Amino acid sequence: MPSSALPVQEKHRDKPYAPPTYNGSMTDLDLRCYFVTGAGAPDQIVETARAAAQGGAGIIQVRSKPISARDLYDLGLSVVTAVHEVNPSTHVLIDDRVDVALALKPHGVAGVHIGQDDLNPRIARDLLGPDAIIGLTTGTLDLVEAANDFADVVNYIGAGPFRDTPTKDSGRTPLGLDGYPALVEASKLPIVAIGDVTVDDAEALARTGVDGVAIVRGIMNADNPRDYVEHVIANVDRGRL
Repeated sequence: MPSSALPVQEKHRDKPYAPPTYNGSMTDLDLRCYFVTGAGAPDQIVETARAAAQGGAGIIQVRSKPISARDLYDLGLSVVTAVHEVNPSTHVLIDDRVDVALALKPHGVAGVHIGQDDLNPRIARDLLGPDAIIGLTTGTLDLVEAANDFADVVNYIGAGPFRDTPTKDSGRTPLGLDGYPALVEASKLPIVAIGDVTVDDAEALARTGVDGVAIVRGIMNADNPRDYVEHVIANVDRGRL
């Protein structure tokens, strides 16, 4: 981790951030615009996350691969500090690493997003507690139905890919717009569409019944991430009408 991110860590190590309260209710989550951080220098990631929070992103997932646990901790701390300075209602999650999410919980990180090969969601819930936000990756009807077995410990599921994406190779067939209604119908949990989603897809995806869209490159590469997020939210709201 470059030294540019270390002052935030040192400044806040002994003075944990007081996180926004979350009562565990699934209906409290604003999933309309879900920002997943992508490749970039730590300072760029932090500033993009800050701008996304200013634009109203409900959830920001800190993902940067490959990365060590120590560097993910440093990046997560920098992101959650910056995000909550401008928007305390934005929830910050850690990708995959329950241990890192747990270590950052006193500093305001709200939970974790786990994949099919990560820690069992029930163990994640036991470790993170009843108020944590836990997301789970899916993308096929079988995986969505299997996720229903964890509806008492998982808050939402990600479903994708919407289309092929260079940021993550899931090995699953892209869903397209036509693939989501069946997943929405089958799921007991809120669904976030992911996989090369852009602002221009948000309205049509919302019409399929998903609760929100997860975006990586569109926000990371935007000239004005705050404005981009605001347009995503507006398009999702339009699709719900």
